Amino acid sequence: MAHAVFQSSSLSCSSSADFSKISAKASNIFGSQLRSQEIEQAHLRFLDYFKRNPTVKLKAVMGSSGLAQETIDNKPKVAGVTDEASNHFKELRQRFLGFKKDKYLGNLEHYRRLSEAQAPKFMVIACADSRVCPSSILGFQPGEAFVVRNVANLVPPHENGPSETNAALEFAVNSLEVENILVIGHSCCGGIKALMSLQDEAVSSSFIRNWVVVGKSARLKTKEAASNLNFDQQCRHCEKESINRSLLNLLTYPWIEERVIRGSLSIHGGYYDFIDCTFEKWTLDYRGSGFLTDSEYSIKNREFWS
Repeated sequence: MAHAVFQSSSLSCSSSADFSKISAKASNIFGSQLRSQEIEQAHLRFLDYFKRNPTVKLKAVMGSSGLAQETIDNKPKVAGVTDEASNHFKELRQRFLGFKKDKYLGNLEHYRRLSEAQAPKFMVIACADSRVCPSSILGFQPGEAFVVRNVANLVPPHENGPSETNAALEFAVNSLEVENILVIGHSCCGGIKALMSLQDEAVSSSFIRNWVVVGKSARLKTKEAASNLNFDQQCRHCEKESINRSLLNLLTYPWIEERVIRGSLSIHGGYYDFIDCTFEKWTLDYRGSGFLTDSEYSIKNREFWS
């Protein structure tokens, strides 16, 4: 600002009449109570001061530059963060090149077929948690599983409307015609902890709360069945209960229920405990009356892998 003001000393070349017109306009615009003559006199004294003290302009310009320099110096130091991110991507680059050399180039015919079409046998719904990657745990190779991951591996019921999860379900079932849907939960799930921590009737703008509330029926059933347990134990109970609730929610989609009844699609639950590295697997046995009462479904083919 100082730089711009002091450079306006070139106005000293303007005629007194011209400046009177400008001053009058300025007085009008800004609603000043000063008379035009007083403004003109003040301006002339201002210009005369700079004629007699030329260094003031220089100091003002230098001060302005100093202020800009200070602003530049106060910018956040992000070099360290940038270097660290660069190192992370260097590591990813090495991993990618290793994949290309060891897997891609060694299986060119397989990847050529995948470039033309995919025909996975599994649709997997898993948690977004970084510790529970389905491909790492169960060894899925490219082309074997169509995967969607969300917080707490929840499946919303059909009546809840569109979401990325049921969009993936629709594509996997109706277009890819997968033969199995596997919902995988896991130990120490933060999404389930958030679900179990919900306050009844609480209103919140949290995206997490508004998502995990999809599992409220699992929370209610856990509160009924495990009220005598501590909070962590209740969360573990709910981690498994929510998987079963999601399996039942799958049956609210007509095109899933139809295939399950026909026998062309099976729906399964899985639970990965990464504390001791064990895996439970079970299949929902649905008798297909169209009513999801406890007598219409049961669990079969339960296995425990350790």
